[in-house]
Amino acid sequence: MFTSSSNIEELIRCFHLEDSMLRYSSFVPRLYNYCRSLGFEPGRILPSRAFCSDESQGYPTILIAKHFGTFPFNHGRGGAIVATQRHGPFSEHGQDLVIIQASHVGYDPQTGEFGRYRRIHAEHAGHSTSCGKIAGVIARYQREYQFAQGAVLLESCGNSLCVCIDNGLLRANRTEGLFLNLSRLVERDADGEFTPVRTYSTSRSFPASAALQRELGDLRPREGERVPIGDRLKPKMFFFRRELDETPESRDQQELGLISAMPWIVTSPHPLLTAAQINTQAEFDRAFRTAAQAPSFQGKRLLYVSGLNIDISPQVGETFPTTHFVPWAAYLQDRDGRQRILEQPELLMALLAQSEDNPDAVDLETAINVMAESDMVRFDLVAPRN
Repeated sequence: MFTSSSNIEELIRCFHLEDSMLRYSSFVPRLYNYCRSLGFEPGRILPSRAFCSDESQGYPTILIAKHFGTFPFNHGRGGAIVATQRHGPFSEHGQDLVIIQASHVGYDPQTGEFGRYRRIHAEHAGHSTSCGKIAGVIARYQREYQFAQGAVLLESCGNSLCVCIDNGLLRANRTEGLFLNLSRLVERDADGEFTPVRTYSTSRSFPASAALQRELGDLRPREGERVPIGDRLKPKMFFFRRELDETPESRDQQELGLISAMPWIVTSPHPLLTAAQINTQAEFDRAFRTAAQAPSFQGKRLLYVSGLNIDISPQVGETFPTTHFVPWAAYLQDRDGRQRILEQPELLMALLAQSEDNPDAVDLETAINVMAESDMVRFDLVAPRN
């Protein structure tokens, strides 16, 4: 998905959060009314959700059922990966089709921290990571970055600044791990080589590049002092490699979508927020193409909406989180095959143009009571009648 550092940075910048949030109680009826405005027929619209399996995603699911009048089809795997092999079965279950895909991230309003969520059903109602699936994926990369922050040192070499790098990070024959962009850290010699000026038992020291010196400003360690580079190790200074299964929707699908952006994730002040955002963007870019080419969707109306669920930790007395939705993009397909992409500003504008009032919304309590009070069906276990 990503081809360069500038592309990744631009993609992250283009995902606007604060000015694009909608409460789910506002988003879902607006989405339903937007579908109606596109010609989707009431009673024939089947929604599908591609959410993580976390219980915090239950409230959005309830609202989808309320406003679309049916429980949504399950189109998602752990971490909000779209199960594109389910396109066929999904298309058979409805006439006008809506897919809602959203990664999610927790938010604790008491600390202002993204990536944490109060588990009110756990002992002492403690907090844990959210999304846990994404947290598990990025954990190894965070550890490797933390090691590199202390394994790249700054020192004085006479009147010059040098970069002392652990030998493990200099091993080019590795197949996995964090790799330094030496050209951004180290000055080449007259032959264009990276030549050390000092060699230690476990590391080597090189003249610092002009780019690094500009990045560091006036920082100059005293002679004999070594200063870890720490947070000064910026995303463009390193990258990651890992041998991953590239089979579509393999167990490594989420990691494949995140790895090229991982330097920006591990250096983010909110790593899980940035990772969930990138996962949403990567999944839309991947999954909309499968929908656009799926024979099962031909002759159908289809709206595929992608975004980010922000789960506000429930406080005392609250049963569900106050989930916010940040739309990212949408793919729209008419019955005659016409296709269209709505980017974030256009999608947000289309949603805000709709009413929050949905006259077709189902009263869930009444619907449940009808089912509970209806006559019980007796099953005929003999051979079916002709």
